[in-house]
Amino acid sequence: MNTPNSEVSPGILAFAAFFLLAIALWLLMRNMFTRLRRMNLAERVEQERRAEEERARQEMAERAREIDLADPDRSAGLGDGPEEGQGRRDEV
Repeated sequence: MNTPNSEVSPGILAFAAFFLLAIALWLLMRNMFTRLRRMNLAERVEQERRAEEERARQEMAERAREIDLADPDRSAGLGDGPEEGQGRRDEV
């Protein structure tokens, strides 16, 4: 007795579908990694900006302390007005 061939294979159509799915997965993963890299870069830039602002604030506070130590009258607001004898001219 001769039995018909009962072997079933997925065929070329299944291979093509699997291949297209693999390409789609590769493209999606590539896109995801690109976006993750951008997010990490943006986060790093934001952290650097915050650190730079903090350094600037610290420098300004340090300079303000130096000015206060160098000229106590200025920090108290006493040296802001006109010097004695240099008032307005129409007061004479």
